[in-house]
Amino acid sequence: MIGVFGGSFNPIHIGHLIIAEYVRDHFHLEKVLFVPAKNPPHKDSVDDHTSQHRYNMVQIAIKGNPFFDVSSIELNRNGLSYTSDTLRELKASYPDKKLYFICGADSIVNLNTWHSIGSIFVYADMLVVNRADVNETDVKNMSRWLTDQYNASIHFCDMPNIEISSTMIRKRIKDGLSIRYMVPEGVEQYIQLHRLY
Repeated sequence: MIGVFGGSFNPIHIGHLIIAEYVRDHFHLEKVLFVPAKNPPHKDSVDDHTSQHRYNMVQIAIKGNPFFDVSSIELNRNGLSYTSDTLRELKASYPDKKLYFICGADSIVNLNTWHSIGSIFVYADMLVVNRADVNETDVKNMSRWLTDQYNASIHFCDMPNIEISSTMIRKRIKDGLSIRYMVPEGVEQYIQLHRLY
């Protein structure tokens, strides 16, 4: 069983790592595969020149955890980073493994706007992590709709809210404030070395 954790990771922070470890432990996953997005359709455009830096920072952040890995599958693909395409390719790479797509509750309430959402549930179950800023009724209603429409298999993971975001970290760097303990030490050093953000 493999968890697929997509995101821009711009930069990766301890919130991402805590989610991945919590979900891995809770659902007894063999591995969590971090998949940095090159051009996510539902987010503001990610500066393409940061792709390699974002990948490198994920590598640094997960070093030492034998259950974590990183994939460049979306960074190597041209065009938009559609989850359905990624899961299809990963299923071909891991035909004997069950895939679980990890996402936040904020994503699931907008899932009906995603590209080819029906195929997402062909290739993977969904693991939804709660978010404090999302209406629980909206999440349950969308989950019910996805299950009815696409025979979706959706699992929920109730975990402590980690109020850290990549946007906040980038702003703190821009404002000359500390990001210590918000990102792994190696990631902080990498950001300083390459003068990112």
